[in-house]
Amino acid sequence: MSNIVLLGLVSFFTDISTQMIYPILPLYLTAVMGAGPAIIGIIEGIAESLASIVKLFSGIASDRYGQKKRLAFFGYASSAVNKIIILFATTWTGVLFARIIDKFGKGIRTAPRDAMIAESAGKSGMGKAFGLHKGMDLLGTAIGILLAWFILSFGENEYRTIFMYSLIPAFIGLVILLFVKDKKLEKVPGKKVTFNWKNLDKRLKLFLIFTFIFTLGNSSNAFILLRAYGAGFSARDAILLYFVFNMTASLLAYPAGSLSDKVGRKNLLCAGYFLYGVVYLGIALVSNNVAFIALFVIYGFYTAMTVGVERALIVDIVPPENKAGALGLHAAIVGVGLLPASVIAGLLWTWLGPSAPFLFGSIMAFITCIGVFIILSGRKNNG
Repeated sequence: MSNIVLLGLVSFFTDISTQMIYPILPLYLTAVMGAGPAIIGIIEGIAESLASIVKLFSGIASDRYGQKKRLAFFGYASSAVNKIIILFATTWTGVLFARIIDKFGKGIRTAPRDAMIAESAGKSGMGKAFGLHKGMDLLGTAIGILLAWFILSFGENEYRTIFMYSLIPAFIGLVILLFVKDKKLEKVPGKKVTFNWKNLDKRLKLFLIFTFIFTLGNSSNAFILLRAYGAGFSARDAILLYFVFNMTASLLAYPAGSLSDKVGRKNLLCAGYFLYGVVYLGIALVSNNVAFIALFVIYGFYTAMTVGVERALIVDIVPPENKAGALGLHAAIVGVGLLPASVIAGLLWTWLGPSAPFLFGSIMAFITCIGVFIILSGRKNNG
């Protein structure tokens, strides 16, 4: 359990650092560097997709060679480097490069970190372990957002001040990671660890396909923030909306993960995808400020009910020697899907108006809800 808490603290501090920057980046790009929604979509999509393939290979390497802690450390170190590059960037292409470095690092660390969490959790408490980690991760996100909001209260041009202060928690997270223990799994003599799509469980294959479908409508949260700006929220108030979303998700992630251990992953996941569809439909159709606040709270429910539970479901299905590879494949599919998702969202916004990308995302979510319900129906235990 101590490993899970330590890894949670690493993510907690890293996300404080990252989220001090993330919610203000769309405004920084538009107000200071003159980039429009389409450019933001391209930046977010390229950053995610170029790094996504790393998630798969990092997971496979973790299963085959071990060294999960070293891979995770290198990935988290990239997050600190990203902040330095953003601090000195003078054009949106510099920010693009920084985002690529950041996502490349995230690609390296995600699968080995999740594998270390799975190895430290009992099989009956897998959802609880991932829920605890995700709760701490999201709490860091919420605090980072609140710090950005506080600094902006001194003036809406304090971007570089935020970039500088964001380096502090990034390095604290790296120090904590040094105390994490990398458990070594016993290998069967003569058995080579391999990872092949053909050998994966059919349910996992179908789940990953629907994950990709869902991701096509799951564009960057930067568009939600831009939509809030367009609905009349100031930059600081829009950041508070993002805080409400993350704080809600943080408080609910651990209970949701624990609940999935008892009632099954399918029920939580399908309910979460349905709520996502409701949220995106609401963002597309309403402009009332009170309604926006309610939608961001519901968005937090969706996140708590899916992100950690998806990982627990994957670990349930795959054999232990392939869990890092499977987790990496899932993360890679999400990353690959985010390039067309963000580009589609940017183009739909530009061509059809700000409601269009959210209507599209809502449709993809409802399709995924139905698909996942069907493929996991009849599955025993944690299905």
